[in-house]
Amino acid sequence: MDEKKYVINIGRQLGSGGHLIGEELSRQLGIPLYDKELIELASKESGLGKEFFEQMDEKKTHSIFGGFFGLRNSSVDEIYLNESYLCNETLFKIQSDVIRELAEKQSCIFIGRCADYVLKDHPRAVNIFITADIEDRIKRVSETYHLTSRDKALTYIKKMDKKRAGYYNYYTDKKWGVAESYHLCVNSSVLGIDKTVAFIRRFAEEKLGAL
Repeated sequence: MDEKKYVINIGRQLGSGGHLIGEELSRQLGIPLYDKELIELASKESGLGKEFFEQMDEKKTHSIFGGFFGLRNSSVDEIYLNESYLCNETLFKIQSDVIRELAEKQSCIFIGRCADYVLKDHPRAVNIFITADIEDRIKRVSETYHLTSRDKALTYIKKMDKKRAGYYNYYTDKKWGVAESYHLCVNSSVLGIDKTVAFIRRFAEEKLGAL
């Protein structure tokens, strides 16, 4: 691997501005950002429909029994030939392979997808988790998803945070949002989006050297 290549992996609470921060870092550093794009790439790589990856994508409930028994009781041929029988672990493996291939080729930023865990052996990785004050999150989510009340936005935030935590905790040996799982946890409400971007960039440069 080229010693100059690096990855920035961003986990985030819904409404924290994590995607906006990732986009601005991508623009400033001149490297690609991958979020929903990974679904398209994983679909092309596997020859499977996007809907399978969309269903798995941080939204589906992950049951240990449903996932592992679905895999153990199936042959590889059954998993790949019978699309309706695909298990979450198989889809996660395909997506993880795409993440590793992208990180091997170039510097890049990944949003979610357990990329920090998938790339745990990457020699030049920076793992970030972004949170924000709840009122800022409610405001951002209300505007983004056109929710008409504070209660609706708060309910949606709790629902999505729970699903993201479930997804991350199921596929990794770490805990979503817990400081020890990342190199840096930051509250974007403290500095605002632009200064948080600058802060993360400085942190990455300190950790990795010149970017």
